Formats: sequence, C-alpha cells, structure tokens
Amino acid sequence: MHTVALLALDQVIPFDLSTPIEVFARTRLPDGRPGYQVRVCGEAPEVDAGAFRIRAPWGLDGLRGADTVIVPGTAEPLAPLAPAVRDALRAAAADGTRIASICSGTFPLAATGLLDGLRATTHWIGADALAAAYPLIEVDPDVLYVDNGQILTSAGAAAGLDLCLHMIRRDYGSAVAADAARLSVMPLEREGGQAQFIVHARPPAPQGSSFEPLLSWLQDNLGRDLALADIADRAGVSTRTLMRRFREQTGTTPLQWLHRARIRRAQHLLETTAHPVERIAAQVGFGSPTAFRDRFKRTTGVSPQAYRRSFS
Repeated sequence: MHTVALLALDQVIPFDLSTPIEVFARTRLPDGRPGYQVRVCGEAPEVDAGAFRIRAPWGLDGLRGADTVIVPGTAEPLAPLAPAVRDALRAAAADGTRIASICSGTFPLAATGLLDGLRATTHWIGADALAAAYPLIEVDPDVLYVDNGQILTSAGAAAGLDLCLHMIRRDYGSAVAADAARLSVMPLEREGGQAQFIVHARPPAPQGSSFEPLLSWLQDNLGRDLALADIADRAGVSTRTLMRRFREQTGTTPLQWLHRARIRRAQHLLETTAHPVERIAAQVGFGSPTAFRDRFKRTTGVSPQAYRRSFS
C-alpha cells in the first residue's frame, strides 16, 4: 500500500491539510482495497491551525518510509523553517520520496532548497513573493500544478485537489483516479497546464504609471480593431517610444497587454452570459472565432467551451 505523509506545520491551513486526507483516504482499488495509508505528521505535538489546534498522531519521524510527503499551505508562508523540518524533508528527498506542496506550502518546500533550478507554482497571490524570496526557482503563476517527477507543486485551494488526483492517476491509472474524482465531485480532466482562475477587474498595472489613462482607454475599447499605431496616437508618442515606455511600466508590450485584457473580458462573458463563442469573439475584438479560440487556449490552457463548462 502507498503511504502518504502529510506535514502539518505551524499555522497550517486546514483546507489544504484536509483535502489530501479525504482524497487519499477514500481512494479504493478495483478490488475494493484502500490505495493509500495516510499519516498526519506534526511539526510539534500540537500544531496551531488558526481557528483550532490539532494533535497529529505522528511526528517528523512519520515522514521516514513514506512514499509521498505532502506539505500543505500555511498562513505565514515566509516564516522561518525549523531546521528539523528542513532536514526531514531533505532526507525524504534523498531517499527518493515523492514530495508535493499545496498552495503556500511551496514556500516551506522552497526553503529546503529542493526547488532550486525547478519550475514551481503556488497560489497566484503569493507568486511574486515566492519569486522574490527564492530567485533560483522558475515561478509559474498561471498553472494549477507543476510535476517535476519527484517534486510537485500546486496552486491554491481546489488546485490541491487537482494535484492529488494527478498523483493517484500516476500511481494507479485513470480508472482509479476517475473513481476518486467522482467521490470528490471533481472533474478529472482538468490538466496542470490550465491557467489559474485569477480574478482581476483589469490586467494589473503599476500604481502611478503614466500610462494609467491609456490602459483605461484600452480596457474601454477592447472591441475595436486597434493597431500599434492607434495606441501610440492615443498616447501621444511615437510607436518606438510607446514600446519602450510601455514595457518599462507594465513589463509587457501594448499588444500583449491588449490580448490579455481581451481574454480576461472573454472569461467574464463566458462565466456570466450564454452568448455564443462567435459573438464573444467579436465583442472582445477578435476578427474571427478561430483566432479567438486559438488565443484563448494558448492563454488559459483550455478551449472557450471547456472554460464555460467549468462555471456551468
């Protein structure tokens, strides 16, 4: 039987801890046998979980011999990692144990150095902080989870469930994973490359940017056929100056920003209206439904129809 050890650190987020407990503990093989044995391992005999405290049956010694170790998120992700926890995680990795993190659990995992040189993700709201604190990690804020083989990381909340189902599929195949997904009332087909459902009223821009009026104008004119020259005219600068200043202030190009804004508007329309995809494509400024579908899938990782089904 596959053993999963959950590491409950101080200020553990209860949702992130309970999700893998429920998913793995309820997984059954085709003959009815349980697929996993679950251990809850505490950093200390009693762990603060915010609204309550928990007493874990296992200590850090419970990580030894486990097939998988999962680090749930914590409410204080940048808190120093205890040397004993760091050493226990490094020892597990050295033994070949699969190690995964959920949500802000990527931060304590990063503090061990095990993510250095790897691609990783976390909840989108903490992605910049993760990148700043650990520059050797390639932080990807736009995916549900990243599988590096032995080391896996996932984004916030429901993405931890996606990661658990992904690991079950790796361990026992799609049929067992599909049964686990049905028990969780969760689609199995969401892939790790799918973008996180990040909510912004408009694509982010630095406060105080001299281009704020231009960005507002672009947001209000997403349905228009806008060329780079049109945007430069609105800004009152040359196209060359526009490109340089726009990248300095937003980190991207005007047309890339416009594409992102159009896709975000399309996401909102897919979530809140029954408009056909062809109409939405026109509403957000795409010349053809085919071009819209291609851009939408490249940006979000799924088709417009699949995205809409997620909100049905």
